Amino acid sequence: MAFPSIAHVALTVSDLASSAAWYELLLGVSPVLDEDAGGFWHTVYPLAGGALLGLHAHPQTDSDDRFDARRVGLDHVGFGCANREELQAWQSRLDELGIAHGGIVDAGYGSGLSFKDPDGNALEFFAPPS
Repeated sequence: MAFPSIAHVALTVSDLASSAAWYELLLGVSPVLDEDAGGFWHTVYPLAGGALLGLHAHPQTDSDDRFDARRVGLDHVGFGCANREELQAWQSRLDELGIAHGGIVDAGYGSGLSFKDPDGNALEFFAPPS
């Protein structure tokens, strides 16, 4: 039996309104779901290939807390690009949106373009080696 692909990723955010606006600008889409999920608010965006990206707002979340990849748990979320040209297009798009990034970094296993959301959640565009 083959292991299934990832269906969705959900990120906890400190300010849902601010994060939702940021993600809508980045993704270029509106949420397909925006509801009270029983104890937390759940806003969900469609991604290419049928996957979903969710934002969760919990009433208990400390608004001053920020993501730290050095803690146990999620390190980053990587979005796949077909090739380096697509990666370069995303770099230009991040520049247009005023989103700081680390520039394209090439390695033997592929090329990545890292950036962060308003809560510091680590995100990356990644292309396989050409």
